[in-house]
Amino acid sequence: MSDRLKDLSGLAPTAKLPAYDRSKLKAGILHLGPGAFFRAHFAPFTDAALAATGGDWGIEVASLRTPDVAANLNAQNGLYTVLIRDTSGTTAEVIGPILKAHVAPRDPALLLSRLEDPAIRIVSLTVTEKAYGLDVRTGGLDLAHPDVAADLANRHAPRGVVGYLVEGLARRRAKGVAPFTPLSCDNLPSNGAVLKRLVLDFAGRVDPELRAWIETSVPFPSTMVDRITPASTDATYADAERLTGRQDLAAIETEPFTQWVIEDHFANGRPNWDKAGVLMVDEVSAYEKMKLRMLNGAHSLLAYLGYIGGYEYIRDVMDDEGLAALARRQMNAAAKTLDPVPGINLEHYADELIARFANKAIAHRTYQIAMDGTQKLPQRLLEPATEALARGSQAETYAIAVAAWMRYALGTDRNGKAYELRDPRAEEIATLLADVPRNGGAVSAALFTLPGLFPKALTDNAVWTEDVANKLDILIQDNKLPLF
Repeated sequence: MSDRLKDLSGLAPTAKLPAYDRSKLKAGILHLGPGAFFRAHFAPFTDAALAATGGDWGIEVASLRTPDVAANLNAQNGLYTVLIRDTSGTTAEVIGPILKAHVAPRDPALLLSRLEDPAIRIVSLTVTEKAYGLDVRTGGLDLAHPDVAADLANRHAPRGVVGYLVEGLARRRAKGVAPFTPLSCDNLPSNGAVLKRLVLDFAGRVDPELRAWIETSVPFPSTMVDRITPASTDATYADAERLTGRQDLAAIETEPFTQWVIEDHFANGRPNWDKAGVLMVDEVSAYEKMKLRMLNGAHSLLAYLGYIGGYEYIRDVMDDEGLAALARRQMNAAAKTLDPVPGINLEHYADELIARFANKAIAHRTYQIAMDGTQKLPQRLLEPATEALARGSQAETYAIAVAAWMRYALGTDRNGKAYELRDPRAEEIATLLADVPRNGGAVSAALFTLPGLFPKALTDNAVWTEDVANKLDILIQDNKLPLF
């Protein structure tokens, strides 16, 4: 086994290395949630911006939960490998902007000290939708969320993302330090606006004057991010070692395609991301809606039907001609709910998505995509379904997708083997379904009552809900995955 990846000397010539002097970097960004997507997207774009124009925008990262990623990054001086896979082969890029990694539960005071440091000008986030503590019914804070409840009870010792942001901003205000810019990179519609609403809700409950200062002084840009990033495997680590000559336990793999759209509203500067291919815009909503509805909506549809059908990876689902055609039908249906997107041909975008899903070099598990369904369905499927029905469409592909999620929510595969739902509302779902007969009408009727999930415009549409029930009954009763 090779030595760990700790510096840039002596690496294999097959690896692309950072094209700037890492010794000149200073921490200007603090990123919360250094998971695989951050390492496949945010950090490489920052790496490319530094290579294009120089600068000193180094990144410190902090995990709010587990220590593994932070430990591996620190052991490698922040260096790690991105493997880019397509049918022509695999290439390796060593990414260099990360300077240090923290683990918040081990030393929360250290994270707070970084948040109040004037050198930190951007605090970015990839913490997944469920970490925000969003009450989907009200749009505000979920006061029953464990982190939200704990942080409101003890605001100066936070453990959740909103609590940390509010306390960090409060400390900066008290010291007369300019605010940082919170930058959400999670798959939430209007993610910046959502984050602002939650931060203001929290601040208003603990300090109304702080709330007023945040509202007038702190920008919350929304973003749209896109790059398919499967979970790392032993093959990821083996290929990273083969292509760099060093062991890399922080390596990740991804596809060639990458896209980032950011609203260009920052309190205290930003890297030259625009020189690295990032689209800096005044308003991101059109791009965001396109991605959520066309890419993510079709991805969820394929994930649930694929998992039910026994397919481990999305690429395998795409080998089924019927399911691949269904994915394209769903994209076409989603495109009809969109306003024009500047610079984007939606038909070509759909072609590109189909090719990305079918990429044989990307092993993206259906089970990975299927997790957290109650957090993802509203923006990916339920909102556009509501709009489609209002326009007179039958919204059939949306009915198929919802039926597939409901079948998945039963928690057992075709052979009766149980699996973990991996959803923040799994217990509620299990309670709703506990004594329900296993047929499409009964199961769908129960799940349609899950509080705050399905819009009334959907549940009041008897024709559409019957369509969902009928399709769900097929998925429950048949041993073979049907082609719709």
